[in-house]
Amino acid sequence: MQKLQADFPNETLIGYFYDPNIHPYSEYQLRLLDVKRSCKMLGIELIEGEYDTKSWLEAVRGFEKEPEKGARCAICFDRRFEITAQQAFEMGENSFTSTLLTSPKKSLKQLKYAGDKLAQKYGIEFIAPDYRKASGTQEQNILAKQDSLYRQDYCGCLFGLTMQREQQQKLADELFSPISGQIQPESIEARVELYKERWRLEERGIKYKIVKERFLNWRLIHGLLRIKKETIPSHFLPLSTLKSEYTRGKIDVQVDDLYYMNRDEVKFISLSTYNKLSDTHYNTVTQLIFNVPSFEKELKIRKQLIANPYDLSLIIIVDKVPTQKVEIIYKSHIYEDVKEVLLKIT
Repeated sequence: MQKLQADFPNETLIGYFYDPNIHPYSEYQLRLLDVKRSCKMLGIELIEGEYDTKSWLEAVRGFEKEPEKGARCAICFDRRFEITAQQAFEMGENSFTSTLLTSPKKSLKQLKYAGDKLAQKYGIEFIAPDYRKASGTQEQNILAKQDSLYRQDYCGCLFGLTMQREQQQKLADELFSPISGQIQPESIEARVELYKERWRLEERGIKYKIVKERFLNWRLIHGLLRIKKETIPSHFLPLSTLKSEYTRGKIDVQVDDLYYMNRDEVKFISLSTYNKLSDTHYNTVTQLIFNVPSFEKELKIRKQLIANPYDLSLIIIVDKVPTQKVEIIYKSHIYEDVKEVLLKIT
């Protein structure tokens, strides 16, 4: 947009954010937030298009397995360019372009073909400058870092994300959404909160720096506790792991408020103990499951129960600690990760 302002000084730029291909919705919100900030910095009006994901998914049906720069991407460009060209035509504008042209992940030839075709249909011009050449990509990376822009590491759609993470042999944790609504470490929701806080600091004139930290991350895949084939409401504390996905056993010892099962390092606490440690007042575990405290607060609960900071035992919260044999079906993923941290500079 800076390049366009310099190359077309007599034109008034209008931003149009139409990206129903961005999944999940929290990632869409995060990217929109950053585009709003950029447009504000550059004095550019921004229009938000409809987030019609259902129509986008219908358009690419059958092309889910296509690779990056394949047929699915062409359909995606065609649809989004069509809506954008139509928007420009209806507003009485005589040209349109796209920031996709600067992406090293996209084919310039593919984009230009799609844009020119629609420009001809609507009787307007598609502007397709190559701002990647002459170290343009390196320059935009420098500027993005300088202005602390959000740097996404996948194109946008869930199909491209899934394939990219499979190739990287990484967990696609962007697609995790706990039923509790709890914000997970280095989740998209956590980034949204970070970048909202960044904007608040800027509005108050407070200096800041976004740095990266390496840490141990965790995601719950699924968890189930049964007694005599009856499912028992249960909540699993963060950083809980299990050697295999299934175990069974009985509690054979109690130390203070912590109950130890006789297999696989599994431990239990009652809801009353959880309430005491977290200063909460849940009436049932079911109530807790759908409205848990913050991830950070639950880590503090874990530290109060077990002094060892490296402990990864499975800790289960139940309404009443069982005396009968239990079955546990459980899977989680623990892995090295990197997260952004916002530092205030005084």
